[in-house]
Amino acid sequence: MTQTTINQYAPLRFITAGSVDDGKSTLIGRLLYDSKALLSDQLLSLDKSKNNGEVIDFSILTDGLEAEREQGITIDVAYRYFSTAKRKFIIADTPGHEQYTRNMVTGASTAAAAVILIDATQLDFAQAELQLLPQTKRHSAILKHLGTPHILVAVNKMDLLDFDQHKFNTIVMAYHKLANQLAINNVQFVPVSALQGDNIVHKSERTPWYQGEALLTILENLPSNENLSTQPQDFHFPVQLVSRLDQDKADDFRGYQGRIEAGSIKTGDKVRIEPNGYISQVVEIISPNGIVQQAFAGEQVTIRLADDIDISRGDSFVAENSTTQSTQALTATLCWFDQRPLNLARKYLLKHSTQTVFAKVSQIDHVLDVKTLSKSHESEQFILNDIGEVQIKLQKPITATTYARNPATGSFILIDEATYHTIAAGMIL
Repeated sequence: MTQTTINQYAPLRFITAGSVDDGKSTLIGRLLYDSKALLSDQLLSLDKSKNNGEVIDFSILTDGLEAEREQGITIDVAYRYFSTAKRKFIIADTPGHEQYTRNMVTGASTAAAAVILIDATQLDFAQAELQLLPQTKRHSAILKHLGTPHILVAVNKMDLLDFDQHKFNTIVMAYHKLANQLAINNVQFVPVSALQGDNIVHKSERTPWYQGEALLTILENLPSNENLSTQPQDFHFPVQLVSRLDQDKADDFRGYQGRIEAGSIKTGDKVRIEPNGYISQVVEIISPNGIVQQAFAGEQVTIRLADDIDISRGDSFVAENSTTQSTQALTATLCWFDQRPLNLARKYLLKHSTQTVFAKVSQIDHVLDVKTLSKSHESEQFILNDIGEVQIKLQKPITATTYARNPATGSFILIDEATYHTIAAGMIL
């Protein structure tokens, strides 16, 4: 076996994104309701939420926090699981409010697809050129930097516009322009009414001009993003724990435990240990089911080596001929989460895979203006919800790849060393 077989119908992780009140929670509730994925107590809660016996409040299925129900907004990421006859799904309902951008990044970081909702009633069609809302642009930019493979744009509340095809096409043109600016490919558009269920699970008779499939059908047929390389030369294994057993000198057990983030390994293969560069040979691979001869990306294993080498948590095993090298300097896209601006004079903790090191942002290359999508190269500040490119210097080397090559080994978070709050997420370029 040299490469993972991509299962088109493997479980699909997707998120909903967009501005406040675009209908993200309502869409998920309708999706669960119409696909018969609700339990009896959830159906009872929906019945009690009916307004004047007619309108169901679907958002109660995802807005679980009391503060969310009181304010009528999503604050935290809500995960929901459901399945159809064709596929299983994991949905992350992410916040639309700018204040909770960091929560949206968290939900999107593991998603294979994103449904961006656009509330058609909030747009000004009297403009010579239709302008999308800033959060639609911000979330689209984040999804681009996160490398989310599939973008679905659900144009919501079309029932309030009498399912006007011209207005739908105007929104499609405006988003196409945004997608071109961000270099986003493979965008699909669906006119929907989340509240009334049009084009959510079933095709709507009120949009005879729409030739595409219902949203659920599109999601069922999207390819999964579970396509980690299993080529031996891509092998990358960050050490999470060193397991020792010295009960007798005849059997001095020393195993290195962790998750294979890329590639594959088999008994007898030679590996290079980073950052020290030592070479050794694999003598045993232990999986949760016992000793195996070969292991692949995504598997949790214990690896034993032929040589006694000083190895600790945070070190990495890579293939002997791998091009992956340790580094103390990073160029990265950064999304800032903290109320306090980035301070170029401060040091922060950078957590990458199984390693945490001191780091300092040495330079801000540019900050993205989400309204114009232009890059400001003269910015000296990086504030809450800013997205931009920076240079980072590390106190100790880490074994990293670019985010595009492997999100698991190309991503990191920055932590305030005083409060231990997560203050930024980064993608290595």
